[in-house]
Amino acid sequence: MDRVIFLDRDGTINEEVEYLHRPEDLRLLPGVGEAIRRLREHGFAVVVVTNQAGVARGYYEEEDVTVLHDFMNEQLKEQGACIDHFFYCPHHPVHGIGKYRVACHCRKPETGMFLMAEQFYQVDKANSYMIGDKLLDVEAGHNYGVKSVLVGTGYGAETVADMTEEEQKNAFEHYSPNLLSAADWIIGETTTKRP
Repeated sequence: MDRVIFLDRDGTINEEVEYLHRPEDLRLLPGVGEAIRRLREHGFAVVVVTNQAGVARGYYEEEDVTVLHDFMNEQLKEQGACIDHFFYCPHHPVHGIGKYRVACHCRKPETGMFLMAEQFYQVDKANSYMIGDKLLDVEAGHNYGVKSVLVGTGYGAETVADMTEEEQKNAFEHYSPNLLSAADWIIGETTTKRP
């Protein structure tokens, strides 16, 4: 069985840029390289699952997404880290153009991208996690059956500020200010659980 960290992209790994698709606009958030490196060192596969409605809206092409992801991994490799797989949803049920206007199963909070990952991993759901900065990210994780962590980067801090303690408890297992602290929490939790 494979332990997998599913990561949202924009606002979790990199600075939130509206419809990011150009490599020159990519800014990795502080500590991200170290977080991903440490997770992989502790035996996790790291997989990105990202909604890319900019493709659906015609703002950029699927090829642009692939180029950006390759560039992101080049940046991460300079920090001794890398993403094992990238999965993206190019659809939007309302604002999509042509073939991209579809109510798909891959757009978070649906679980299609997680199921795509099962082509490469035998996911150990009890010891795998979803990390993101939006409620739809943590909801997607729960829909798939893994624990979810909300991070305070991107939209996370303002999201959690508007929630009661009870709402937080129901929405996600843990809140961390950033990806590095989320990685520390996951490593700590899984290390204490393992024999």
